[in-house]
Amino acid sequence: MTKPTKQTYSFEFKLGVVQRFLAGETKVELARELALSSPKLVETWARKYRNDGEDGLRPKPTGRPRTDPAEAASQESTLAKLRRENERLRAENAYLGKVLALRAQQRR
Repeated sequence: MTKPTKQTYSFEFKLGVVQRFLAGETKVELARELALSSPKLVETWARKYRNDGEDGLRPKPTGRPRTDPAEAASQESTLAKLRRENERLRAENAYLGKVLALRAQQRR
């Protein structure tokens, strides 16, 4: 049994439908003529066109954006730098704690 998939439409198709809708054709007529699943689809495309222009009708990339390998390497090197600095600060803190303890013993 095949799984029904969501119908996708090209940018040119959507733009043509929206232009016809804005020219005065009704969304119900357009949906029937072009065998669209719902007249609401025409309304949605028209709203996106009004808000964002033609770019609103273009397909959007899906999924996570790709990471640049150079950026990933710089993040790793940044993490390594922070770890080294953290270790140095821990050693410095331990050293100063011992110095204070020795001075406190000498005052007694």
